[in-house]
Amino acid sequence: MKSHPKASPKPQPAAVNRDTMPRVPRIEPKTRRADFPILATRPELHYLDSAATSQKPAAVLDAIRQYYENDNANPHRGAYELSARATQRYLDARERVADFLGVIDTPTLIFTRGTTEALNLVANAWGRTHVKKGEEIVVTGLEHHANFVPWQQLAIQANAKFRICELTPDGRIDLDKLAKLLGSKTRIVAFSHVSNGIGTINPVREIVALVGEKAPNAVTVCDGAQGAPHMRVRIEELGVDFYAFSGHKMLGPMGIGGVVGKRHLLEAMPPYQMGGDMIEFVGDDRTTWNVLPHKFEAGTPNVADAVGLAAACDYLDAIGMDKVRAHELELLATMMARLSAVSGVRTFGPADLEQRSGVVSFTVDGIHPHDLSTVLDQGGVCIRAGHHCAQPLMRRLNVPATARASVYVYNDTSDVDALVAGIERAKKLFGA
Repeated sequence: MKSHPKASPKPQPAAVNRDTMPRVPRIEPKTRRADFPILATRPELHYLDSAATSQKPAAVLDAIRQYYENDNANPHRGAYELSARATQRYLDARERVADFLGVIDTPTLIFTRGTTEALNLVANAWGRTHVKKGEEIVVTGLEHHANFVPWQQLAIQANAKFRICELTPDGRIDLDKLAKLLGSKTRIVAFSHVSNGIGTINPVREIVALVGEKAPNAVTVCDGAQGAPHMRVRIEELGVDFYAFSGHKMLGPMGIGGVVGKRHLLEAMPPYQMGGDMIEFVGDDRTTWNVLPHKFEAGTPNVADAVGLAAACDYLDAIGMDKVRAHELELLATMMARLSAVSGVRTFGPADLEQRSGVVSFTVDGIHPHDLSTVLDQGGVCIRAGHHCAQPLMRRLNVPATARASVYVYNDTSDVDALVAGIERAKKLFGA
């Protein structure tokens, strides 16, 4: 096992004030846990890696199975009743997901494999046709690689400038520095709704307003992979030009997600992929494109997983996203308080819980995060260890890696207890 030199002491987060936490009806996590087969059959499992992927309730698994058992056919193509049913299930799923996200113009919701493909779609279909030599792309130091590398590579290919907005000492986007980066040459401003690395919740509407004021020629692209699962999202109200999300982080299946874009931007963009169903007419020397959303959904669509994602939206709405957020805040307060009481633990991100999600990144003096994760796993505690696909952020935190625990609707304080007990075991093992 690897060990890590002791880090210099760092300030601990401010004390948690539970009186400021929202008062809404509580989730009963033990009841919710019973809805998730993988957790219901493993009472010893403490799953604290929902920022990577969420577990799936039986309702989602049942919806996918029932689709395959009753309605499976290739949609949009068959002139028979079963194909018509498959088509309708796909249409209904899009409507349901759009409603969950507050999307009014449903065809502007393009299904993709997830956030990564959604962001690459925008970078290729909008970016390559609009970003020119000498223009500028702005990202932040908080970003997941999926919202960093596509823009970096686009800047290289277009001979554009790639600019990175630095962070405040507590891990928030520095809006004063962002304002100084924006100008008439700015064409894209890409940022996350919620940081996957340290849980910072970014002020999306404030950023959009700032871009509109300082960089009127720019489009805003928001990585919502960590936002949509954990809080009430109304994309129309956020005002972003593009918002990307993943189904597997919000109780849905892997392999489905999407991007919501403003209609005038999507209609002006060329297709991202070529193939079946995204065409209107194919001639020998030219091709015209289908209408939205089909223009960006080449090939046989992923109907079953779209149905599963719609079922996940039903499940979350049945709880209420206000309750989801309040439950996570309560667990976050408990986790931050418990971790702050463990000597040698350093946490990252804003001290104000209202400015962060249920993601806690931390290090333990003298123990590498990978080693800590291994010890925790022996006690049934699942966390993430590494750079979290956010190496630029790790450089700004001046660490090679962190341990990351993240909570969701099926977690309770027993998971936090197991996490802290596991950290204490690791400290004894490594003499830390």
